Amino acid sequence: MKSYSEFRKEVINNSTSCVKNTQEILNKLDNAKETNYFLEINNDALKLAEESDKYYQKGKPRPLEGMLVGVKDNISVKGMKATCGSKMLANYSPVYDATAIKRIKDAGGILICKTNMDELAMGSSGETSYFGKCKNPYNDEYITGGSSSGSAAVVATSLVHTALGSDTGGSIRLPAAFCGVVGLKPTYGSISRYGMIPFASSLDQMGTISANVDDTALLFDAISGIDDNDSTTSNTTNNTFNTINEPLPNNFKVGLLPDDILKNCKEDILKAYSKSLDKLKTMGAEFKVLNFDFIDICVPAYIVLTTIEASSNLARLDSVRYGHRTEDIDNEEYMYLSRGEGFGIEVKRRLLLGTYYLTNDDKLNAISKAKKIRQMVKRSINTAFSDIDIMFMPTTATTAFKCNERSDDPVSMYLSDFFTTSANLSGVPAISIPVGFNDKGLPIGMQIQVNSGEEAKLFKYAKAIME
Repeated sequence: MKSYSEFRKEVINNSTSCVKNTQEILNKLDNAKETNYFLEINNDALKLAEESDKYYQKGKPRPLEGMLVGVKDNISVKGMKATCGSKMLANYSPVYDATAIKRIKDAGGILICKTNMDELAMGSSGETSYFGKCKNPYNDEYITGGSSSGSAAVVATSLVHTALGSDTGGSIRLPAAFCGVVGLKPTYGSISRYGMIPFASSLDQMGTISANVDDTALLFDAISGIDDNDSTTSNTTNNTFNTINEPLPNNFKVGLLPDDILKNCKEDILKAYSKSLDKLKTMGAEFKVLNFDFIDICVPAYIVLTTIEASSNLARLDSVRYGHRTEDIDNEEYMYLSRGEGFGIEVKRRLLLGTYYLTNDDKLNAISKAKKIRQMVKRSINTAFSDIDIMFMPTTATTAFKCNERSDDPVSMYLSDFFTTSANLSGVPAISIPVGFNDKGLPIGMQIQVNSGEEAKLFKYAKAIME
C-alpha cells in the first residue's frame, strides 16, 4: 500500500477513492486473520470511507481524510473491544472514545482495526498476548517486538497507513525497529492518555507507527495538544508537518554514547550504526561523546517504577466491577481465582514484583532509589541537550530474536529495552527509524532523541537521515 501522503494525492487527482482503498484493505485483512496482527475489524470502515470521499469531492478534505489507522488494543474506541491482549479484559467494550481517537475521527481518519499486543502492554517481544503471539513480517520464526507488536506488523505489511501504539519503556520503538518502520514516542504529555488503559501512568505515552516520517508528523499534529481530561497534557505547536522539509543547519552537534556502552550490540547493529554516523558526518554533523554512565541502571529503575505503578493501576481489575470471572462463583477465594485465571504469567510476575516492592520498601529502599535515578537521568539528559542538537544511538542491541528464545529468561527480555528506557524516564521524545537489514533479511533500527517539545526538530532530522 502507498504511503498516506501518496494516497491523498491520488484521491485528489481522482486516481482512486477512499471506498476503493478501504475495500481493498478490508479484503487483505480478511485474508490475514491467521497472522494474529489484529484482533478486530471495524464494521463501519466502508461507511466512514464513503463520508471521506464526500469531503474530497467537495474539495475540503480534512487533515487525515481517508487515512486507515490501526489502534493498539489498550486504546478505547467506542463500539469496539479493548482487550489489552488479556483474558481478563477479553469481553470489555469501552463506551467512549479516547481523546486521540476522537481527534483522528474529527480529522477524517478511518479506524480500521484493533491491533494485537503483549498482555496489558507487559512484554518486549509480542509473545505474551492471550490471543496468540505476533511473528515478524519478514520471517515468522522471529518475534515482532512488543508491546505494540500488532501495530508495527500491520504497518510493515501495508494493512494500514499508520497505527497508534503505547510506549512505556520502548514498546513502540522496539517493534518498529524489528519490523522496519518508523516508531515515535513523543514528549510525555504531548498526546493525551485519556482513554488509554494504563500500565505505568508516569511513563506511559501514546505514540505512532508509520511507514515514513511525513505520515508520522501528520498523525502527531492531529492528535497532540492539551486535553481537559488529562492534566499531564501540554501545549504543542501542531505544525510539525509544515516544517518537516526545512533544511538542516550546515553544522550540528550529535551526542553519542561511549563505545563501552555499545559493547553489547551485535556486529550487524554496530555496522549499521557506523554507516549511519558516516552519513551524519556528510550532512555536517559534529560528534560529541556523552558521559552517560547511568544508562546501565535505567532498566532496573524502570522495572521498579513500572511494576509498582502496575500493581496499583491493575488493582481495579478485581473481577467484581469488571474483568474475567471464574466459574467457581461460590468459592470464598473468588477474586484470587478470577485474577489467577485472567492474567498471564508475565503480568503476574510484574504485579507480584510491584506488590513486593510496595510492601517491603522499608527494608529495600528500592522505590526511593529508582526515583532518584529517574531525576538523575532527567538532569543529565537536559544538561546534554544544552550542548547538542540530537542524540543518536541504536534502538536495540540486536535485531529480532527467534520466537521463544527469551521466554524463560525475563531478565534478558527486560534488557531488550536497554537503549529505550532513558527517553521514558526523562520524558523526552524519541523516534526509531529503519536504516537497513542484516544478512538474514531482518530490519535494523536506529534511534534519535531530542529535547522535550522538539518533535518538529526530531522529524526533520529523522527524515533527512532516511532520505
